[in-house]
Amino acid sequence: MKRLLVTGLVIVAVLVAAFGLAIVFGGPGEPPPMSSINDPFNNVDFSDLPERNHFTARDGAKVAFRAYPAVGDAINGSVVLVHGSSASSSSMHVMAKAFAAAGYAAYSLDMRGHGQSGVKGHIAYIGQLEDDMEDFVHAIKLTQPSTLVGFSSGGGFVLRFAGSPRQELFSNYLLLSPWISQDAATSRPDSGGWATVGVPRIIAISFLDGFGVHAFDDLPVIKFALDEEAKGFLTPQYSFALAQNFRPERDYQANIRAVRQPLRVLAGQNDEVFYADKFASVFKTAGKDVPITLLPGIDHISLTLDSTAIQAAIAAIESMNHERPNQAAAANRWPLDASHYIMKTPPLQSTLAPASGS
Repeated sequence: MKRLLVTGLVIVAVLVAAFGLAIVFGGPGEPPPMSSINDPFNNVDFSDLPERNHFTARDGAKVAFRAYPAVGDAINGSVVLVHGSSASSSSMHVMAKAFAAAGYAAYSLDMRGHGQSGVKGHIAYIGQLEDDMEDFVHAIKLTQPSTLVGFSSGGGFVLRFAGSPRQELFSNYLLLSPWISQDAATSRPDSGGWATVGVPRIIAISFLDGFGVHAFDDLPVIKFALDEEAKGFLTPQYSFALAQNFRPERDYQANIRAVRQPLRVLAGQNDEVFYADKFASVFKTAGKDVPITLLPGIDHISLTLDSTAIQAAIAAIESMNHERPNQAAAANRWPLDASHYIMKTPPLQSTLAPASGS
C-alpha cells in the first residue's frame, strides 16, 4: 500500500513538473517575416481610410470599427468584415470600399485584442469575441439582409459564430479562405510559415482549463511572421484565450453541421497559407453542402485586395441575398439612435501603411 502511494505521488510530481515546463518553456518561437503577407499592403492607398468609431461592449469597453456608407439611393443590405490574424480594420479597407460602392453599408471591425480594441493580443475570456459581435449588432442595427464576412482566422471566427446559437443575428455568412483547424485537411504546417505555435503550452493550458483553472489563459501561444515595422502597430502574438476564441470551435465538424444560415466559401487557388483545394472535402466530410469557389491566380492576401476576387465576394453575397426574396433592404443607411458612436480617433497620417494579417 505504501509503495502504491509513493508511486502515485511520484507520478503526480512528474506530471506537475512536465506541465510546469510546458507552460514556462513551451511557448511559440519567433518566425521570420513572411513577405507574401506583409508586402502587398505597401501598395494600398489608405488616404481615404475612414476614421474609427466605437461602440460600447457589455463590459463597458470601447470597441473600434470603421463605417463605409452605401453609395447610391438603393441599399442592398449590410456587410460586417472581420480581419485576419494580427491585423485590424484597415486591412479590409479595399474590400469595404468595394462593398459600399456596390450599395452595401459596410463595417470593418478592430476585433478585441487588435487595433484600438482592448489590449493587443489579449481578451478577458474565451467567448468574449462573440459577446462583442452581438453587442455590435445591437448597437448598429444593421440594414437587412446582413452578412458577416471573415478572412482567414477571421473566417474561422465567422464560422464559429455561424454555428453558434446566435447565428440568426446575421442573414448570411461568407468565409474568405478561413482557418478551420490544425486537424483539418486545409491546414499547412505553420500556416505556410505565417505562424509559430507553442504546442506544449497549448496542451498544458487546455488540460488545466478542463479542470476550471484559467490562470494561464493570458500567456502567449502564437506568434506571427510580421516584419519589425509591422510589429509596432499590428498584433504580433496571441494569448491562449484569444487564440482559442478567434477560430472555429474545437470540434469544427460539429460547428459546421450547426450552421443553418446561408454560407459560402471563397479561396484563391494559389493560397500559400492553406490547402485551398481541400476546403470542399472538409465541409463535405462534416456533412454540410457548402458552395466553394476557388479563384484562379489568387493567393491568400490578394483575396481581399484583387478586384476580381472582391467582385466574386460581392456576387456570393448577392446570391445568398436572393435566397431570401422577402427580406427587403431597409431604407435608412444609419441607425436612428446614434448614441452608440463615440467619435472619433484621428485617421492615419500616411497614405500608405501596412495592414497585414491572415
